[in-house]
Amino acid sequence: MLLLYSVIGLFACTALLAAQSHYFEIVIKDAETGRGIPLVELETVHRVKYVTDNAGRVAYLEPGTEGQKVYFTLQAHGYETPVDGFGISGVQLMVQPGGSAEITLKRINLAERLYRATGQGLYRDSLLLGKDTPLQNPVGAGKVSGQDSVTGIPYRNKIYWFWGDTSRLSYPLGLFRMAGAVSKSPEGKEMGLPVSEGMDYSYFTDKDGFCRAMAEVEDPKGVVWLFGITTVPDEDGQERMIAHYSRRKGLGDEYQHGMMVYNDDREMFEVSTTLPLDEKWRFLDGQPVHVKEEGKDYIYGGVPFPNIRVAASLKAVMDPAQYEVFTCVPAGSDAEAGEFEKDEDGAPKWVWRKDGVPVTSKDEARWVKRGKLKPEQARLLPADAQNPDKRVQIHTGSVKWNEYRKKWIMIAVEYAYDEAEDYPSPLGEVWYSESDSPVGPFKKALKVVTHQKQTFYNPVHHPFFDEEGGRTIYFEGTYTNQFVPSPPTPYYDYNQIMYRVRLDSHEMGSAFPR
Repeated sequence: MLLLYSVIGLFACTALLAAQSHYFEIVIKDAETGRGIPLVELETVHRVKYVTDNAGRVAYLEPGTEGQKVYFTLQAHGYETPVDGFGISGVQLMVQPGGSAEITLKRINLAERLYRATGQGLYRDSLLLGKDTPLQNPVGAGKVSGQDSVTGIPYRNKIYWFWGDTSRLSYPLGLFRMAGAVSKSPEGKEMGLPVSEGMDYSYFTDKDGFCRAMAEVEDPKGVVWLFGITTVPDEDGQERMIAHYSRRKGLGDEYQHGMMVYNDDREMFEVSTTLPLDEKWRFLDGQPVHVKEEGKDYIYGGVPFPNIRVAASLKAVMDPAQYEVFTCVPAGSDAEAGEFEKDEDGAPKWVWRKDGVPVTSKDEARWVKRGKLKPEQARLLPADAQNPDKRVQIHTGSVKWNEYRKKWIMIAVEYAYDEAEDYPSPLGEVWYSESDSPVGPFKKALKVVTHQKQTFYNPVHHPFFDEEGGRTIYFEGTYTNQFVPSPPTPYYDYNQIMYRVRLDSHEMGSAFPR
């Protein structure tokens, strides 16, 4: 019997090596770093499309094209691609079984695209080519094919990860009550894989191996999303993980919302409080940060600017009466109409208050357009550092402290609101800004990522991955064709993509002198 197994294993290895020898390897690299570039689309003249995997590889195999020159058009978000005299962007390669070709591209983005963090086929082509890969599950874990909007939070010596809607291969409908996973902390006794190499997730799963729900709400109607996930001490000083939940009809009507507390024994978020449906801001939202103000510990939250605060205790966050908003619009005023309090110089008068109305970048853009606010008086509507006449309307993102810059830094996606301007993508341009305070003002912003006719929303900076004292930061967001007329990108659509950017680069220093 042992001999039989050995013979079977030998045949399997031989077959694998034979298959690998038929592939033609194409690897596309970043000219500056030498690292493989994920999410580069290659298409032949007869419309066969390939997309590079996390290592920047394509395993090309099309019977009948061996020994021929094959032309591949190229599309690479944030990179220059070679263009010929006819304006066609691509390369011509001599395809040989077992052969290879290397292409280097110059990066336009300030941020470097590192890898797709979720979904299937992360290192598909590398495996077909017999290459080594860094992940424990190089084709993907948790039977996940797509995941939306991530939050990562250090909790009890691990990094906990939570995603919104999660799709699967076995059926068009997936999980709509939050998926979750843990990974090892980059620090401590059991250090995980370096973030630059990838994310080894251990998902919370059901018996079938697919992700299970992480938020328990009795009524089965609607989806359940979690926001404002953070940790606070309870009355005994025990660290607890909490979140705001919203049970709703997708992007439409909200059925129920309130606050949840994580049950460590059940590994599940459970409802702690239910809030009135007309309560629009007295709860945690966005990507909260802990802030010490005048000797008191607060949690600041909000989307994307943390302009709502509450004392950092379990008791306080569960009590809507304890919340304050940083605003220039008092209760009863119409923010949309541009009714805001002014100081003696005619500028908006910003204060913390319990009865105000939160102000957004969209509000300020509207006020500027109607002549009610001077552009230089805006707090949440930064000027483009490379084109000061343009204002950047912020949609979603995160604001976190950075030790290297000694600033609160914002990573956020722009909302394309000016119909007269030709945006590369209506909801896919990512900007960096900074301020001395988490509530701003954010006076100018520098674009760090562009996406051509694709969406990249809800970006979030993970400060627990900062390197070299904060000189290098990491952020990720949801890449998808939602909200654009472009077709979806195979494997990558509706998944998280990780980027990194150096804050000590020449471009950063020019835009934000220290």
